[in-house]
Amino acid sequence: MSRFDLITFADFRLLASEVAARWIDWLEERQGAGPIHVALSGGRVTSLFFAEIARQLGSATSLIQPCHFFWADERCVPPEFPDSNYRVAREGLFLPLKIRDPMIHRVRGELPPVEGAAQAGAELRRVVPPNVDAPDAQPALDLVFLGLGEDGHVASLFPGQIESPEQARQTYWAVSGPKPPPNRVTLSYAAIIAAREVWVVASGAGKEAALRESLADDGGTPLARVLQGRAATRVFSDIAL
Repeated sequence: MSRFDLITFADFRLLASEVAARWIDWLEERQGAGPIHVALSGGRVTSLFFAEIARQLGSATSLIQPCHFFWADERCVPPEFPDSNYRVAREGLFLPLKIRDPMIHRVRGELPPVEGAAQAGAELRRVVPPNVDAPDAQPALDLVFLGLGEDGHVASLFPGQIESPEQARQTYWAVSGPKPPPNRVTLSYAAIIAAREVWVVASGAGKEAALRESLADDGGTPLARVLQGRAATRVFSDIAL
C-alpha cells in the first residue's frame, strides 16, 4: 500500500490554484473545531500560492482566522530581508487576510541559529498539543506544507546532514545548508513525521530525478525519508515523470 498520494497538474499556475482551493476546502471542514496549527514553507511557487489563497478566500477571511502559523524552515536573516520566508508570508498572506499578530509564530532568523532553533522549538511546544504516539511527544501540527529542492531536500533538511541523537529529539534544528544564505532553522524529521497531515508542493524544472527517487520505495532523499516515516502524505506536482 502506497504511503503517499501523487496529484499532478499541467503547470505551476494550476498547481498553485488547486492546492489553494483544496486548502480552503480543508479549512471549511474544520470550521468550529478550535485552533488549527499550520507550518508554511518557502520556495519559488510560494508567492503564487499565497496570492491564490488570498484571491480565493476574498472576504471569507473567517475561515483562516483560527490558524496559528509556524514555519517548516527559515533563513537566518532579519524579517525584513527578501530572503526571509516570514516576509513572503507576511506580504502575500498575513497582510491581505488581516491575520492577527498572536497567530503568527515566526522563527527569529535574526538570532544566532542555535538560539533561534531553541526558541522556535519552545514556542511550538507551548502552543501545539503533543502527538502522544510520536517519539518524545513531538508537537502535532495539523498541517505542514513542504516544497522540494533539486537535490530532494525539504524544509532545510538537505542530503548528507548528520543527525545526532540529541537532534533526533529536537523539534527544530539549526543547520548550515549548501544554498545561500547557508545558516537556517528547520523543522526536524521527527516534527514533520509527527504532523497530522503533510502536503508537499513539488514544482519546477530540474527536479524530475529528485522527485522520482523520493517516490521510490528505496529512495534516499530527505523527502523519501519523510514519506517512508509517515502513513500518508499528499504530493502535489507539476513535474512530468
